[in-house]
Amino acid sequence: MTFRSGELSAADRIDTTVAHPARRYNYLLGGKDNFAADRQSGDALAAAMPTIRLAAVENRMFLHRAVRFLAQQGVRQFLDIGTGIPTADNTHEVAQAIDPAVRVVYVDNDPIVLAHARALLNSTPEGRTAYLDADLRDPERILAHPDLRATLDLTRPVALMLVAILHFIRDDEGPRSILDRLVAALPSGSYVVASHVTWEFLPPEVTAKLEANNQDGRFQARTTEQFAGLLDGLELVEPGIVSVSRWRADDAPQPRPSVRDVSFNGAVARVR
Repeated sequence: MTFRSGELSAADRIDTTVAHPARRYNYLLGGKDNFAADRQSGDALAAAMPTIRLAAVENRMFLHRAVRFLAQQGVRQFLDIGTGIPTADNTHEVAQAIDPAVRVVYVDNDPIVLAHARALLNSTPEGRTAYLDADLRDPERILAHPDLRATLDLTRPVALMLVAILHFIRDDEGPRSILDRLVAALPSGSYVVASHVTWEFLPPEVTAKLEANNQDGRFQARTTEQFAGLLDGLELVEPGIVSVSRWRADDAPQPRPSVRDVSFNGAVARVR
């Protein structure tokens, strides 16, 4: 990847002293691609909410089920924003297991994710993957990126993946307008897959501890109703907005974790 004049290289943009959501998520999933600041932040969250690692795993399983469902519906293109550090069964691996010709574009803004993606995200010969170094807050840059245009055909259905990322977009940053801009670029028959942390089922003392770990205000949990507002105008696929642990999970190990222990909502919605 080349950088425009005045931009920092990927290596120069890595700050290991500050926790990054992608690396912290990697730590909570049991990965090794993280730094002390990420582990410290993850441990602080786990101290406040002991089931947070379970929540991270259930969110990942939701992604797998949603991708598999959409691939079975005939979707052959995926735009995965906020992909995080590659791990087992990434979006393209799940989808290409159903059709090797599936194409996937990944988007993230962490240089470490970029480095891992270049090394590990290998497509089938029939399909294709691309990685964009970009931020969800700049949808125009994502949509105009030549690698996206070279990989995806935006005249055909695309699954827009926004898994565990919308809660990092504050209300003052216009999450609904960002989502509207991305959806507007997709044809009818496309889908949005989204998951979002909610604290509405947690006791006040747990919520207070979690808020204490959000001193920079970067994280914004939303209620089920608020999450639904972000998806307004889309056609929800059954069972609608539910805990990620319950979304089309009949074949998942039973019994399913409680809504409180997971505290993550998920949904798949169709673009009309």
